[in-house]
Amino acid sequence: MSETQESRRLGGRQPLDLALIGNCRTAALVDPLGRLVWWCFPRFDSNPIFCRLLAGDEEKGFSDVVVTDLAHSRSAYIRNTAILETELEDRHGARLRITDFAPRFQRYERTFHPPQLVRRITPLAGQPRIRIRVRPTEAYGRPLTDISIGSNHIRYQGSGTVLRLNTDAPLSYVVQETTFPLTRPMTLVFGPDEPFRSAFESTANEFEALTRAYWRDWTRTLSIPFEWQSEVMRAAITLKMCSFEETGGIVAAHTTSIPEAANSGRNWDYRYCWLRDAYFVIQALNKLSATDTMEAYLHYIMTIVTDTDTPLRPVHSIVPGESLYEEIAPNLAGFLGQGPVRVGNQAAEQHQHDVYGSAILAATQMFIDERLPQMGDEALFRRLEPLGERAMRLALKPDAGIWEYRGRERIHTHSVAICWAACDRLAQIGARLGNHERALLWAERAASLRKEILSRAWRGDKKAFVGAFDGEDLDASVLLLAELGLIAPDDPRFVSTCDAIGRELMRNGRIMRYTAHDDFGWPETAFLVCNFWYIDALAEIGRRDEARERFADLLERRNAYGIFSEDIHPDTGVLWGNIPQTYSMAAIIDSAMRLSIKWEAAWRPV
Repeated sequence: MSETQESRRLGGRQPLDLALIGNCRTAALVDPLGRLVWWCFPRFDSNPIFCRLLAGDEEKGFSDVVVTDLAHSRSAYIRNTAILETELEDRHGARLRITDFAPRFQRYERTFHPPQLVRRITPLAGQPRIRIRVRPTEAYGRPLTDISIGSNHIRYQGSGTVLRLNTDAPLSYVVQETTFPLTRPMTLVFGPDEPFRSAFESTANEFEALTRAYWRDWTRTLSIPFEWQSEVMRAAITLKMCSFEETGGIVAAHTTSIPEAANSGRNWDYRYCWLRDAYFVIQALNKLSATDTMEAYLHYIMTIVTDTDTPLRPVHSIVPGESLYEEIAPNLAGFLGQGPVRVGNQAAEQHQHDVYGSAILAATQMFIDERLPQMGDEALFRRLEPLGERAMRLALKPDAGIWEYRGRERIHTHSVAICWAACDRLAQIGARLGNHERALLWAERAASLRKEILSRAWRGDKKAFVGAFDGEDLDASVLLLAELGLIAPDDPRFVSTCDAIGRELMRNGRIMRYTAHDDFGWPETAFLVCNFWYIDALAEIGRRDEARERFADLLERRNAYGIFSEDIHPDTGVLWGNIPQTYSMAAIIDSAMRLSIKWEAAWRPV
């Protein structure tokens, strides 16, 4: 099925109009009709209990509430929360509300956030006739067929999976998917095989109230810009739900194998933590003043990078050290039937030399942020220096690059620039600590790499920095050169690079990350974060009004719930790629902070 056909089938909605619910331990995606279509249980990277998102035409791996003679639907988050409400109305005017959330609140001086989803079904008008369907899976798409009924629960069991549904709905009706009139509120609690030792309705009410209070208290503490407040808060809540609180890791997305473009084969598993993301995510969390989440993420990164006995991998599990061996899941047809569905990520085995600089860029926050209870010191500096040594040693060697090419290696400008940043930040940290000898050494190394970049990445005939040394292809990643501090934003070379990228990489108003043929053919979709990089670069070179216009236009392309995936098709506006994309959500925050008018200027006379 093509993207246009799928969009038409959905009544004009985006195929990726999906809402995320979660509690920093578990997370699920819900479609506009209130169907739970994706839930990895019990962790972000576990087997999906609900896998309908990737099941093609097979009706498996989901839970929903089917309303007879459905006529209208609407769904939205409760303001400033991660709680989703979906209203369904039949053609007779009978109406119900589905409330979905993952519990999260403080209890007994600790955070209560079990691997659990709560679904409340409440009649609002008349007596809508409904079917409650629960069709869980295991092993990436194999239905759980061993079903047993208890006094107030249903147990779905497989070879290595047990899901328990505690509910006050009629159990036999749920198992047999019987249609019945909804005459009272009902509660469904999906989670581990543990008994529910309290009243369903009152407990669900309490959990919802406490979870709502948690999210509203959390958003109340955020630093936000004067403009685009609701957009930034939705991005912040989404980013928070991508953090695995137990270890502090933040996943690149909550899904696997949603293609970057239709039938492209560019299907990757993003349920892991890329060290490259750290710089951007920490910037966003810092600007939000989301200090607890930022501190936990820094601790996660330090857990990885201070193991100096092995080469640093670019991507890691949310529990560092676990294998990310990539394989194909044979029981899932893929998003819109467009497989393959990959589990694990081969990028963990690639040579990506920017990883060393990315780690140091993230760690730099620990040496400058006075809010952190434990700041960086001489001992941490010494532990970071081996990463700098590796960055310096590998900087001018070919690698797979930021875009993780699978069939080639080059000396990528972005990789060398991040290695330069490793040396530059170590020089600054050394100076801050009063270690002037080491600061001078790292400054000299940074200067040598900068000289290489400015000579070998610059193409005078194109009046632009290109994506690889001695190459000719433009690449949007060079838009970060000024952001990193390698070159001044008003340097004519950077200004002309922005002009060249806007002229050659733009398709129908969207910036492609590159347009050259790669391992999978010609790129079709625009990588969303590159569009934010371009917007930020425009603001830095003095084209602020244009940057604001482009930013406002881009925000209009978010899905129905204010969430971005990885890619957007420049012609159709259809979103593609894994969702929610941490890169994209962090970029919303960063660009909004950069472009908004100041609070103190908001009420001055025009």
